[in-house]
Amino acid sequence: MTQLFYSSATHIGNVRRVNEDSILSLPEQRIWLVSDGMGGHESGDFASQTVAATVASVAVGLAPAEAMHALRDALLASHDTIRAETERRNGAIIGATVVALLVANNHFVAFWVGDSRLYRFRDGGIELLTSDHSLAGDLVRAGAMSWRDAEGHPHANAITRAVGVGEVLELDKIRGDIRRGDRFLLCSDGLTKYADFDDLRAIVTGTPLEILCARLIQTALDGGGADNISVVVVDAA
Repeated sequence: MTQLFYSSATHIGNVRRVNEDSILSLPEQRIWLVSDGMGGHESGDFASQTVAATVASVAVGLAPAEAMHALRDALLASHDTIRAETERRNGAIIGATVVALLVANNHFVAFWVGDSRLYRFRDGGIELLTSDHSLAGDLVRAGAMSWRDAEGHPHANAITRAVGVGEVLELDKIRGDIRRGDRFLLCSDGLTKYADFDDLRAIVTGTPLEILCARLIQTALDGGGADNISVVVVDAA
């Protein structure tokens, strides 16, 4: 079985008064997560923390298929909890993006909603494994622009799906293999606003795990840091 090493960090950024992002590392369950809250102070905090806390309840020692279903069920449960809070607050907009990675038996599965992302770095290359649920993402999927072009689109951050928004949570899923040397990056859009594909490949490839998260966050801060910044890096060795 592949050995996994990880590092994670979150930062309030240069502008926001509150960090509405949440990160989660569950090495025993082999689950990692980034969630970016929306809805302003208290609401955004509540949404992302609800997602993380609910996923944290996934049991240790489950078989791979059971773990995948438990992770999916936890995300669906967090959706219901956030919706209930929305009703309690008389319809205030509360929601969160999420990207969650589960590793088992040299394979991975990831679930996501919104524009928090999962990248895989392999053999010096970079792959965006997720697809933003945003207005810009819709244009990419329609073939009207590339993901590189989408970074600078004026509606790049207008998300079309979120945990806690809408009656039914529509989760996207991707699965694949893991090889030794693979590096996975989960991040909120507070990073990708300031680091495109070339930037990420240059920073992530070859940088020691121990300093990588700090370097990624500093890149976003140096670029402006207008949003909260969250990163989780998982290495397969």
